[in-house]
Amino acid sequence: MDDSLEPLVIRHTLRLPSPTGPAGEGGVAARQFDAVLMSVGFKLSADLLEHLSGRSEGTVIDTAVRTLRTVRQMVGDHVQHNVYFIDFPANVPATFDFWMRCIAEALADDAARPGTVAQLQSGVLDLLTLPSYGNYRHTYAEMLAAHDELIAAAGDRVTVLHRGGDLEDEIGALYLALAGSTTPLGDDDLRDLRALAEHQVHGPQPEAIPIRENRAVVNRARLGAGADLLLDTVTDVLRLACALSDGDVTLQEPTRFRALSRPVRRALLAGLDSVVAVAPAKLADVAVHREAFKRLGERLHPHEYPRWPHAADVFAVARGEKKARSFDSRVEELLGMHDVTGAAELLKAAPGRLFRALDRLLRMALTQAERDAVVAAAEQVAPEVAGRVVLSVREHLHNRAGEAGERRVFVNRLGRAWVTSDERPPVLPPERKRLIDALDAEIRRRLPSPDRLLIDPDVLDVALPLSGKATAAGLGVLPRGSISPVDGELLRFFVYWKQTCRSTDYDLSALMLDAGYATVSWLSYTALTAVEGEHSGDITDAPDGASEFIDLRLGAVRGAFIVPQVNIFSGEGFEEVDESFFGFMLRDADQRGRPFEPRTVRMKSELRGPGRVALPLAFLRGEDGRWRAKWLHLYLKGHPAANRVEGNRVSVAALLRGIVEREHLTVRYLADLMAGDTTTVTLWDGRTVPDGPVTYIGLERPDGLPAGSRTLTPENLRDLIPD
Repeated sequence: MDDSLEPLVIRHTLRLPSPTGPAGEGGVAARQFDAVLMSVGFKLSADLLEHLSGRSEGTVIDTAVRTLRTVRQMVGDHVQHNVYFIDFPANVPATFDFWMRCIAEALADDAARPGTVAQLQSGVLDLLTLPSYGNYRHTYAEMLAAHDELIAAAGDRVTVLHRGGDLEDEIGALYLALAGSTTPLGDDDLRDLRALAEHQVHGPQPEAIPIRENRAVVNRARLGAGADLLLDTVTDVLRLACALSDGDVTLQEPTRFRALSRPVRRALLAGLDSVVAVAPAKLADVAVHREAFKRLGERLHPHEYPRWPHAADVFAVARGEKKARSFDSRVEELLGMHDVTGAAELLKAAPGRLFRALDRLLRMALTQAERDAVVAAAEQVAPEVAGRVVLSVREHLHNRAGEAGERRVFVNRLGRAWVTSDERPPVLPPERKRLIDALDAEIRRRLPSPDRLLIDPDVLDVALPLSGKATAAGLGVLPRGSISPVDGELLRFFVYWKQTCRSTDYDLSALMLDAGYATVSWLSYTALTAVEGEHSGDITDAPDGASEFIDLRLGAVRGAFIVPQVNIFSGEGFEEVDESFFGFMLRDADQRGRPFEPRTVRMKSELRGPGRVALPLAFLRGEDGRWRAKWLHLYLKGHPAANRVEGNRVSVAALLRGIVEREHLTVRYLADLMAGDTTTVTLWDGRTVPDGPVTYIGLERPDGLPAGSRTLTPENLRDLIPD
């Protein structure tokens, strides 16, 4: 049995595979295990506690050690979180007073005095040259001794771990869920899928693998095991080659292909040959990724294998030696002649492309007949379009009711974001309404009709996970655009990073904006204290890991928005460091404890993005005075160095305005469609246990649901997206 995959099951499902081992009297050890779990915000379900109590003490202890290691990492408690100011959030000095103290200490230091005096005489002082600035002045143990024990509160997070089945069964089920996902996975999930695919290569496989990136990861495992490859386009082979080189299987970024062994080269060429032999028209796909195919051809040496002539044709097309007119070129030719009706008719052969081109076609249509032809084509092919594409277009049309000149936010697959004025003319109301009605009807047709639907009200405003790339990996993380309630008096942000080889300085900041998105105040290393709260102090080097915190009293916050951000001041990027993550905690006003208390952590997300400024989420004050989180998962390009909250206030405000004003399709939308004549919908009060099987949708799976119930939580909410 492969215990190395057990953490994947726990992280993805919050299910602990049933431990195997001799029966025994493990009740005491199981209760101790449960108590330790509660100290980090987790708990065993009643069923799981009972099962463990019937195992031997040694089995329970071994299970506890493995599980605690996993959940501590999930919540960010696997590292030591120290702070610069030992008493944080108490006794944080004013910024100017702190800087003067650092200067005084430098002047009292014989080694630092000459350089400090020279800088003061020049009128410019670099804080990083002061010996007492930017490095911990006490040990982690000394910091812990300075803080009282955490006072438990009813609002502390409790994440229940449920009893799973046999480990191999749980691994198999998780593999089928990830491989067969109808929405793209994030990078972390793709890495997990790779490990699972290698383990399950000879086991049960999903009926279909609709996402091409997933297919590339699965094919890599199948190739390594000598199993048949799943290929039906030449691009499938290109994605597999990228996977073999640990490159980008989405084909958005160029991959540096590695030298491939002769057996692998033969497998790839044979795959290309078989695809083209069955459907020569698929050579047209080569033009879309011409340069990548040319570079791949340099590694595969197709001229050495004359028995696969169709594979050689692929590279001849890439080099321009053979013509294969692409589908897109035929569409562009028609649009170049302003033949909108002809283009729509041609695109019916590629329903997904037609849906993605709807906005453009409707803007180009000059007559009512052309607009009617475009809408009719979309209505005709809607049943053939992937559910996530239908939902994406439905969301797009919902946000296309505004006038030209409004803000338009662009977010690429890596989370890099920018905003500009939207100069496109609106989609005309009659066509927009007709399309929305058609898409709603199509989604309703595909959704299940459960007899009883039980919904946690807090999940209704969670955005539909149309792509795993719109969600960071972590605990308590929701898709971009989601809104979730924030209940607490003290809000504490934290960031942790550990550099790989270069001195690296990350700066945690919080920007407060008013209802018009103008700056009210901020907290950062340049503003350690404000009416709203305190900053824990600037750490500028992290060879052994470093943490920074910001404490906010929500009742004292001036303005309508709080935007936490992580700025890279110097050193390694988010994708270069050994580890980096962000999160937030919620506490009652009278709770004490250490700066980092795992059971008060409500969210912890990995920081892995291309920019130099990370914007994980924002907090919005509603008209009722309550605060809510709006999930962003965005990165700004920033500057190569010296990024500060003061320097990106305008761009952050513009981006936030664009995100806040955009409406996402949420669970509420699908729930309304599912609430048909045969479905009873109940909003769960958090206490009443239903008397029969239900389909439950919520932020967490409740304990004690009747047998036969289906549960949908953020861990598997993608299953709600229809095929």
